[in-house]
Amino acid sequence: MNIGKGRTENIVVIDYGSGNLASAARGLELAASRLALDVTIIITDNPETIATADRIVLPGQGAFADCARGLAAKPGLAAAMHRRIDAGAPFLGICVGMQLMAQRGLEHEITQGFGWIEGDIAPIAAQGLRLPHMGWNELSFTPGAHPLLDGLVPGDHAYFVHSYALETTDRTPIIATTDYGQHIVAMVASGNRAGTQFHVEKSQEVGLTILANFLRWTPQ
Repeated sequence: MNIGKGRTENIVVIDYGSGNLASAARGLELAASRLALDVTIIITDNPETIATADRIVLPGQGAFADCARGLAAKPGLAAAMHRRIDAGAPFLGICVGMQLMAQRGLEHEITQGFGWIEGDIAPIAAQGLRLPHMGWNELSFTPGAHPLLDGLVPGDHAYFVHSYALETTDRTPIIATTDYGQHIVAMVASGNRAGTQFHVEKSQEVGLTILANFLRWTPQ
């Protein structure tokens, strides 16, 4: 990737009828501006545009099954996205966009996910706490665990809105958690694919820091 080195990067925000698309795009613009990066933010459902994206962001809100159906309903969209990510384009899933990285969603029905992360998206065992888990909550992580966490410290707060979360026995891709009646996976990363259960576009300075890190991220 050649950000700021004589070439404009195209950052694609996938439009499949779900998610805070404008807010996500605005967050990326603010993060790029702070870093003085030469990027173009594109909200699109066009497979040809997605096929040449340098980085891909998949926002999501609502039910897992509805989001999966929304992706499938756009001819060629999902295939173009998967091909581009398989080719190495860094990917960031936000909220349900992160949940879709799992093997299955169990919200109302069993729905297949992308299968990038082992596990299911299952109901939070809130132990008497109100659902959805909504509002600001602390992030727990090991400093230096992943480049997307650079500039953050354990205890920083992010903004969550969800009633389902990743359940997995594989701890390898988990880079941050939070607590709401149980340990909840807050961030995952595997290769060039990463996701946040919380809304980075609503998480103020913490969210902008993560988005800036994503724009500079060169997965190994």
